[in-house]
Amino acid sequence: MPITQSAQDIFERQFLEMRCGLLTLAAARDRISRADGAEAVANDGRMQQLEEAIKIVASEGDDRAERLQLLFSDQYVENWNQ
Repeated sequence: MPITQSAQDIFERQFLEMRCGLLTLAAARDRISRADGAEAVANDGRMQQLEEAIKIVASEGDDRAERLQLLFSDQYVENWNQ
C-alpha cells in the first residue's frame, strides 16, 4: 500500500526545482526585454500565452497543471484525420 506524503514533504523535495524554474523564466524574460525588438515580442501570441500561464501558476486551486496544458494545447478538431 503506497504511503501518502505530506504537503510539507513534497514542498521540501520540490522547492529548489520550483525556484530554479522561476529563475529560468525570469532570466529569459529579462534577456528578451533587453534585446532589440522586444516590443514586437510583447505582441506575439506566445508571449501572451506565457503571461496567461503565469497568472494560472499564481492562482488558487489544485488543477493548475491541467489548465496550463489546456492553455498550450490546440483545440480538438473533429475528423482531423480525414
